[in-house]
Amino acid sequence: MNSQFIPLEEAKQQVALACRRLGLLHLAFAEVLVTQLGATEGRRMLARAIKEYSRLIGEKKKELAGEKQLDLSQESFWELSDLPSFGMHDSTDEVEVSGEKRIRAHGCVMGKVWNEYGRGELGRFYCLVDPASSMAFNPEFKLVHIKALPDGDPYCELAMRPTTEQDRREFASDDTDWDVIEG
Repeated sequence: MNSQFIPLEEAKQQVALACRRLGLLHLAFAEVLVTQLGATEGRRMLARAIKEYSRLIGEKKKELAGEKQLDLSQESFWELSDLPSFGMHDSTDEVEVSGEKRIRAHGCVMGKVWNEYGRGELGRFYCLVDPASSMAFNPEFKLVHIKALPDGDPYCELAMRPTTEQDRREFASDDTDWDVIEG
């Protein structure tokens, strides 16, 4: 066997280890913010940090779309995914629920870590990266969580939906109401 190649299962395990570390890093920052600033202000600052992180992701995707001469469509957003194709989740599948295309991600490594530490609600702030990065890419649509492992659901389920004027106002606000956007 060529030493430049590793088995897929080993690669998946290595990616999962990196995702576990990322989940722990997020949780540590979240805990420090909430402890130092108090629950309300700490969570507000955490949501702002995730929004800034998401802005960087969305704008980079927008830049890549321009370089590849892609439009800023939902299809381009998916095509330009910067997530690992294996190891971050146990599995993913596409389903249709009431005529809506949804992605189900089973066994999210980060969600499992946050739940393992009993801090799913703080970990869940990280999940705001999905609606925020998609809206930073194109404010006309958002990737929302219908279900999320850190909320106690058996898997994460996401759907791409058009945004409303209220969504766009909330996203532009310094104190974004994420319940409105993900609602």
